[in-house]
Parts: sequence; structure tokens; C-alpha cells
Amino acid sequence: MPQNKRPPVILQVLPALRSGGVERGTVEIATSLAENGYKAIVASAGGPMVKALSHIGVTHVTLPLVSRKPWAIYQNINRLQAVIADFNVDIVHARSRAPAWSAYFAAQKSNVPFMTTFHGTYNATNRLKKSYNAIMTKGQRVIAISRHIAAHITHHYPMAASKIRLIYRGVNHAQFDLEKVADSRVIALANKWALPMDRPIIMLPGRLTRWKGGTLLIAALANLKAHDPRPFCCLLVGALPQKGTYLKTLLHTIAQAGLSESVKIIDGCDDMPAAYKLADIVVSASLEPEAFGRVAVEGLAMGRLVIAPAHGGALEQIIPGENGWLFAPNDAQDLAAKMTEARNLTAQARLSYLEAGLKTVRDNFSVRQMAEKTLAVYDELL
Repeated sequence: MPQNKRPPVILQVLPALRSGGVERGTVEIATSLAENGYKAIVASAGGPMVKALSHIGVTHVTLPLVSRKPWAIYQNINRLQAVIADFNVDIVHARSRAPAWSAYFAAQKSNVPFMTTFHGTYNATNRLKKSYNAIMTKGQRVIAISRHIAAHITHHYPMAASKIRLIYRGVNHAQFDLEKVADSRVIALANKWALPMDRPIIMLPGRLTRWKGGTLLIAALANLKAHDPRPFCCLLVGALPQKGTYLKTLLHTIAQAGLSESVKIIDGCDDMPAAYKLADIVVSASLEPEAFGRVAVEGLAMGRLVIAPAHGGALEQIIPGENGWLFAPNDAQDLAAKMTEARNLTAQARLSYLEAGLKTVRDNFSVRQMAEKTLAVYDELL
């Protein structure tokens, strides 16, 4: 951190603080800023994760940053400009497109550096969408959360290539640590969810949305059951959608596959480290490439056997035959084959996968590394 008369003030801007990787990353960076002598400010429409900020003494400013309507974006320029002035902000860091448009112009008017984190490939089906997404490349620095995202930026917005800084998302080892998760927490979840104790647990964590691949996993489990009579229990763990018909589709698919006694849908979990430790096999089944995807690295951090699709960020996390498995995307038969391989591992081979997974996370995907590299980007601009 540069030697200034006062601590540098970093403002992070995002739509809301409900749940998800963007939100968790925001809180983790705010925590690191506070611990390293910076002053951290977060502006959003609020949400449950605001409490995490208040616990570490980070200021949250509630603004209506969720709306994508042009008039709302325009009004938020003045609101953010006022925040920049009130807190003597030195850097504005935007993490989502709609608030990024407001933050960009507010930073320009305030003559302070503006930067972004490019969290996804975003939908760019037409020229207008591509122009809207381009705000995420307008920062003086652009953090790409994976090589997959860095390549996407370079392909679609080549003029931004020199501004890209690759910084992987990190696993919080204070939470996702096999030794720190007490068996009592695992037993409490098993009892709460009424899980059978005599069969392996296969888990798909993440929001229960269509693109996360729940129906693909069900098809793979049906294939697995047809070729392997050994029983199993599968958990789909994540917040249920508030609207739409996906849950009904999922339940129908489970029933049609004859898996109603083997698959449980869990509506959210407030102790995911214990949930991971409860599982034997952790699956990521996203139908489209994920920008990064935390499921695989969190599973590795908790010493689980991890299976993920061979696209997106998973290609940078899983080393087939060493720390996990990659299956052909959208291929239920190949996913079933990889689950069979994982189930058939010897105890010694399982230990080898566990050790390799822990090393992968320790060497490449820790919150400490993510925070150090992000603070280094702030220092570039300061």
C-alpha cells in the first residue's frame, strides 16, 4: 500500500448483497482491505450479506443499484458521485454491468480511477448487448476471474487486452477446511436431512436453476443405476427458484427416472463446508461454461472426489486422473461413467486424489492469494 497521509478508500459497487460468487468475492475483498489498512466502502441495494460487512466494520451504502433501466442507471450516477465525495474515494471498483455504467460516469466526473471485475461471459447475442456488456472493459484495470474469461475479453474486446489482470476466485480456508469442520456439524446435517448412513452421498451444490445441470445429473444417475445395482443417495443443495417451473420439471424428471427414493432436493444450506464433508462425490454439471465456478475448488478444498464438465473455469481447476474427473459437457452417459470410476477407487487412490486436490487449492485458489493480487491492482492505480 502506498504511503499516504490517510488510508486509501476503495469503493466496490454491485447490484445487491444477497448470495453468490460476486457477492462473496466483494465481502472477501472488503475484509482484506480492512485488515490491510485501507478503508473499504461497498454500495449496493443491500441484502443478507450486509451483516458480514458490519461485523468487520466495513461501511455499506444502500443505493437502488439493481435496476437495469436507463433512467435508474442515470440517476445512480449522481448518487454514486455523492458517495465518492462524502468518503473521499480513491478507486471505484465495479462488479456488475448496470451499476458499472453508473459508477463509470460517477468516477469520471469525480476524477478518480475506475476498474472492473469481469465475472462472466455475459449474453452478447446482438450488437446492442455487446455494447452494454462493454462497460466491463472500460476500467483502467480489468480483473478476469479465469483464463477462460481473459480469453473471452480478448476475443470480443481486443482493445482491453493490455488492461487485463488474471486473478482467480479464492476458497476461504477459514471455512472450507476438512480439519476445521467438526463431525458434529456433519451429523447435524445428516439428521436434519434424514440421510441414509449406509450408502455414498453424491452432491450437486449451487443454485437450483436450469443451467446448473440438475436434469443432466438425474439422467446420469439413471444410467448409473441401470449399470450398477449398488445404492446411492444424491443431494441437490441450493436455493430454490422463486418463480418458474424448473422445480416441477426437476421433480418430474426424478420420478420418471425412478429415483424418488434416491434423490433429495435441499432448499438452501447455511453450513456448506459441513455439506461438502458429508458428501463422497461432488458434481458440477453446468450446461454452459462457467466463468470460474466455485463448486469444484470448494469440493477439492474439502477433500472430496470432484467431477466437473470439460469447459469453462473447470478446465483450470481439475486435472483428470490426478485431482478429479472432467466429463464431456452435456453428456449424461460420460458423467455416469466418471461417477462409476470415482465409486470404484481404492482407499489408497482416493487418498492420492484428496492430497492432489488440497495441493491444487492451496497453490492456486486461496482467498489470501486473490486478496493479495487484487490489492496489488489497487496499488497500481494508486
